[in-house]
Amino acid sequence: MKNGGSDGTREIAVLGAGESGLGVAELAAALGWRSFVSDLGTVRPDRLQALEAAGAAVEHGRGKHDEARLMATGKSTGFVVKSPGIPEDAPLVAALREAGIDILSEIEFAFRHLPSTGSVPTPVVAITGSNGKTTTTALTGHLFEQAGWRTNVAGNIGKSWAATVLAPTDIHVLEVSSFQLDGVRTFRPNIAVLLNITPDHLDRYDHDMERYADAKWQITAHQTPEDLLILNADCPVSLAALKRNGTAARIAALSTSRTPDEVRAALAGAGVRVWSTAGLTPNGEAFTIEIPAKSPFTMTIQELALQGKHNLHNSMASSVAARVLDLRKEGIRESLQQFDGIEHRLEFVQEVNGIRFINDSKATNVNSAWYALESVTGPVIWVAGGVDKGNDYTSLLHLVDEKVDHLICLGKDNAKLKETFGPRVQTVHEVLSAEDAVGMAYHLGMPGMTVLLSPACASFDLFGSYEERGRAFKSAVKRL
Repeated sequence: MKNGGSDGTREIAVLGAGESGLGVAELAAALGWRSFVSDLGTVRPDRLQALEAAGAAVEHGRGKHDEARLMATGKSTGFVVKSPGIPEDAPLVAALREAGIDILSEIEFAFRHLPSTGSVPTPVVAITGSNGKTTTTALTGHLFEQAGWRTNVAGNIGKSWAATVLAPTDIHVLEVSSFQLDGVRTFRPNIAVLLNITPDHLDRYDHDMERYADAKWQITAHQTPEDLLILNADCPVSLAALKRNGTAARIAALSTSRTPDEVRAALAGAGVRVWSTAGLTPNGEAFTIEIPAKSPFTMTIQELALQGKHNLHNSMASSVAARVLDLRKEGIRESLQQFDGIEHRLEFVQEVNGIRFINDSKATNVNSAWYALESVTGPVIWVAGGVDKGNDYTSLLHLVDEKVDHLICLGKDNAKLKETFGPRVQTVHEVLSAEDAVGMAYHLGMPGMTVLLSPACASFDLFGSYEERGRAFKSAVKRL
């Protein structure tokens, strides 16, 4: 059936003109279709130019959608592609669903057009989790790039998958969020990685942890026995989701507290059939990956470029994916030793007069901030704050007691931070810019101290994104 275009070209409807909306428009253009992209807000000029270059008709800045056109286009195609930033229960989304129109995510739309090499689709590794998914995605991409594979690293980490899915590549390595997974119907990664599930974005899920966990679980919902789910066996919420929902995929279980034999025994006792394992050696100084029909891969923890308990899970997960797809053990080892990390995640910025500055702006939830505080040694000046997402700071109390001397609140509403941590630190300060935060930290600092930007909150009260916040922090440090 024809829809939309007077010239007979197929038209699809897209809600949201962000990175994912642009990617859908570009993929539609490559397929010979046109797109109607609708955004309540004003689209910035460079994005608008890119959308128009993709042949998209764009409405924006009106504070409302052309619902009649969206409804007509959606009924003709049977679907509308929605930006992950638009809530599932938005009135327009509910109306479209009531009209029998399916609401797809960008990754679902991209997956439906995944090219094949002969009769075999290009392999997909998809990575999700409340914390660590960006690091693990970047690390996994690094392993394959260093092995000589043409590697497309996309999704929540940067360029949308829809914009890149047709590019010639040997493997797609994707970071996917729960918001993106809400809209999948057939998305089936060959290797799915679920790193952990901790409280985050609960406002989107009516503060229901099971709903949030089940959204994450969509990463494996359409997998088959030919596929692999890499699962953190140390995460009780993930194991509960497995028990509640099940999976058809083979399971590779990871643990940073048990040996592979102990992991297998523990999960077998819980009724889980484990296909492969990654865990510590008996002395705890190395990890071992055991995969059927392959020789074990063992690496000492000290050799890893990424240090810290949280990064051990990330390194294990990436290594399992690499070994399953037959990367050489020595190549994996060298890549794990050389990886430089990613911007805004425990990123060392500079040392000024003996004071270390670390940018962890990507820590937009409590669990990420916990990892950061846990990994930093020495007295800490902690820069935190922003948009509180219903945070429970209880898990941070002992780390603040042990490590934090001064708290600098970088946000408009700091009442909860001050109430929770004020009695536990020497001083509390409030600022409204990254430059003032850095200046205050430098004034308070002494040689041997670490200034840690790890906000535990979203950035949108003072900044456009966590990237903008992190870059403002780094720029201020470099001006000291």
